[in-house]
Amino acid sequence: MNKIQKSAQAFHYPSFRYLFFGRLFTVLGNGIAPIALAFAVLDMGGSASELGIVVASRSLFNVLFLLVGGVVADRYSRSRVLVVSALIAAVSQAFVAWSVLDGSATVISLTLLGALNGAAAGIALPASSALVPQVVPVKHLRQANALIQLGIYGGTVMGASLGGVITSAVGPGWGLAIDALGFAISAPLYFLMRVSPNNAGTTQGNILRDIKEGWAEFAGRSWIWSIVLQFAIINVAFNGIVVVLGPMIADASFGRARWGIIVAAHSAGLIAGSFLAMKWHPRRDLLIGAMLAGLYALPIFMLSQNASAAWLIAGFFIAGVSLGLFGVTWAHSLQTHIPADKLARVYAYDAMGSFISIPFGQLVAGPLAAQYGTANVLLMSALAVVMVTAAVGRVPAIRQPERMGTKPHNT
Repeated sequence: MNKIQKSAQAFHYPSFRYLFFGRLFTVLGNGIAPIALAFAVLDMGGSASELGIVVASRSLFNVLFLLVGGVVADRYSRSRVLVVSALIAAVSQAFVAWSVLDGSATVISLTLLGALNGAAAGIALPASSALVPQVVPVKHLRQANALIQLGIYGGTVMGASLGGVITSAVGPGWGLAIDALGFAISAPLYFLMRVSPNNAGTTQGNILRDIKEGWAEFAGRSWIWSIVLQFAIINVAFNGIVVVLGPMIADASFGRARWGIIVAAHSAGLIAGSFLAMKWHPRRDLLIGAMLAGLYALPIFMLSQNASAAWLIAGFFIAGVSLGLFGVTWAHSLQTHIPADKLARVYAYDAMGSFISIPFGQLVAGPLAAQYGTANVLLMSALAVVMVTAAVGRVPAIRQPERMGTKPHNT
């Protein structure tokens, strides 16, 4: 019991509890939404291309508004940014749910509302990430990051599981309504947070200057941009190419059901890694974490060699554990080495650089596989992950933590 209490000391702080549960309700709903939205479009008679347009609109505007979110979160109260973003997302998703339930939804309306919802999510992400060091003391910061990451991964898995059940039982419209409810519940939780205003940045000055300042902070630290580059490659290989080619391999070999288990093993690994991260903090944690992230080459290589489902389950689980461990270390490193008034902008550049490569991988996976063969594309993807990881391991600031820069704040 004492060990459990010690692992949850961050929950002693009310503002952390509000942030944790606010994000949990959001990701629970967002786990349901993609499944419900997909079936809503299909029930309308929409094609695969139309479904792609609806889904892509949210993803695109999410990425486009990350930088806006970073600037806003460094200029104004981050908790209030989350309140406004949650309310916008709740209203937009409520309109989506209502239109699906009453049969008035169209591809155009769902695309536009999805774009609005994605923009709200993009604005919220830098603020929610940068808030963590403002709601717990630095001695509990690593644990707080692990708990929030655990809530995000666990909530996403639970939401996805509920999405299929709710959609099949009562229809996609109600699934989307639950997503809207999640945002609506999150807004007052964010409002209840009490955050010191001196960490909110300044509302004075030029926005373009703020963007340049954020870029200077990001680009001026080799340990940040090199790891962002590493994850751009990992994401294009795993979340881009594997997500497209994996189901094709499953269809031709071990089947869709086992592919579902393989994907679930990755999610289980993420959760397990988050648990382990509460206690795991070696001296060179960023170097070790970045090297562990290179283990994503393992499941990609296994797929290229037609490994059995059992081996793939193990490989995907190991990759998930590595990311769960690294994610907490990465958040802790940013929060303890970046000035508080620039942290949200650095988070925005981090997310943009890491995620913008995913749609590229998804677009080129099919044509490359047709031209060079599925196995060759996967093999080269695994090799790219290994090479970029090895290169990151040679960056002095990653190998020697004392060269990362002076720790600017001690919350």
